[in-house]
Amino acid sequence: MNGLTLVIVVIVLFLVAYTTYGSWLAKKFGVDPSRKTPAHTMNDGVDYVPAKAPVLLGHHFSSIAGAGPIVGPIGAAIFGWIPVLLWIIIGSIFFGGVHDMGSMFVSVRHKGQSIGEVIGTTMGKKGKQLFSIFAWLTLILVIAAFANIVANTFVSVPEAASSSMLFIVLAILFGYAVYRKGVSLGLGTVIGVALLIGAIVLGTAFPLALSKNTWMVILLGYIFVASVTPVWILLQPRDYLNSFLLYAMLIGGVVGVVIMRPTLQLSGVTAFNVNGSYLFPMLFVTVACGAISGFHSLVGSGTTSKQLDNEKDIKVIGYGSMLIEGVLATLAIITAAYVSGGKLTELLGNGGPVNVFSDGLGSFMTSFGLSFTIGKSFTALAISAFAMTTLDTATRLARFIFQEMFTKENQTKETVFTNRYGSTAITVILAGSLSFYGWGTVWPLFGSANQLLAALSLLALAVWLKKNNKTNKFVVIPMIFMFSVTLVALAILITQSLSQPILLLFSIILFILAIILILEASKSLKTEKISDIR
Repeated sequence: MNGLTLVIVVIVLFLVAYTTYGSWLAKKFGVDPSRKTPAHTMNDGVDYVPAKAPVLLGHHFSSIAGAGPIVGPIGAAIFGWIPVLLWIIIGSIFFGGVHDMGSMFVSVRHKGQSIGEVIGTTMGKKGKQLFSIFAWLTLILVIAAFANIVANTFVSVPEAASSSMLFIVLAILFGYAVYRKGVSLGLGTVIGVALLIGAIVLGTAFPLALSKNTWMVILLGYIFVASVTPVWILLQPRDYLNSFLLYAMLIGGVVGVVIMRPTLQLSGVTAFNVNGSYLFPMLFVTVACGAISGFHSLVGSGTTSKQLDNEKDIKVIGYGSMLIEGVLATLAIITAAYVSGGKLTELLGNGGPVNVFSDGLGSFMTSFGLSFTIGKSFTALAISAFAMTTLDTATRLARFIFQEMFTKENQTKETVFTNRYGSTAITVILAGSLSFYGWGTVWPLFGSANQLLAALSLLALAVWLKKNNKTNKFVVIPMIFMFSVTLVALAILITQSLSQPILLLFSIILFILAIILILEASKSLKTEKISDIR
């Protein structure tokens, strides 16, 4: 099979889906461009800040993409490229896109509050508390898994490490210039992208080689700072500028595939049972962010909804971003299928899936004159930059949720749990301790928890639609499938984690919380509808 054919088919299907199904979803949800968003009605200059659509698209896409759509599909390649690709296509269009767009929409209609707060409105206080605990624990796993991925990448590609550090400084300068000195977005973007290229050149010339544990400590310190600072000074501008890296990488990868037309070496389908790992359910929790991700609902309802300038942007930012991520996931499985064999095993053992992806894309980019070394280093740099974006966004979201859990009604005085510094410190310390297990150990649990979080977010969306007299079948069907996948996967992981107490405890807690939330939702649907806030 030729990689070019797959890329063309996927892009065409996604364009058709965006134009048709995305527009249909906007009507079903009741998107209203004339309605003021929380970014305007609750503007506080810290978390609630209106952002133009291109800027917010950059932030949202950077936050949800990270290394997930690369690590997941490559990890699932053991089952063959056909089942992985089919799930990426079907999942992105009918599962992930619906999940992301819906989560963002209901959050906007609830003053930019998290999905946990929406559950509190539709399913009661108990449902909200249980979901908040589940979401916070899942974010702990997100931070632990991605901290490992970034640290491993920085060790294997030191050039990416130094460039990433320069990006942080550049983002602060960009944010200050645009948001405090009145520099236009267009001019700022031109200068910012030019400096971004300069940072890449400097990073390549002066690689920063440190040990993995040293990088882990540095990254944990960075995400603490990033979580407590205003979004305009670091989070928003860094994500926006980094989005150009990912766009360039995507374009370079697609152009490389078009010119090179790589032949896929990996078998289309291998076996249902591969070394004790079953295609159902492990394929669906391993691909994770490449098709649907509960983390996306936390981003959409945590930071993005607070910055949405107009409801009409929900389609392109919510649904569109998921489809773009599907293209990235498609490139990931093509690289794994192209590399294949003994080299695939070697690359996985030295740097993991990001190394496989960087090697494959580096090879594709040689087709239009770029050297393999530059192509591979640039790809590794782009992925590490986005994995860092996922890290700081996940930490901020965990801080929001942790504060919400301990904030009482009419509370005026802060405690260590409601203070942004205390809540962030607790989150970072717990995630940091778990991160030293290594990404290979944490990823399966993260994937299961993340996909179960997606099922719970779909459950919350289904209840909200039902109680507002809106059709919800397009949400219920993917919700049922995701529950069946993730609960079976967690049950398997519980039996496999008997020798690892912390992972076993996490698995059991997440499984129990999910069951209780399902029961709470069934009770909630029997009560009267909530007030219509369309």
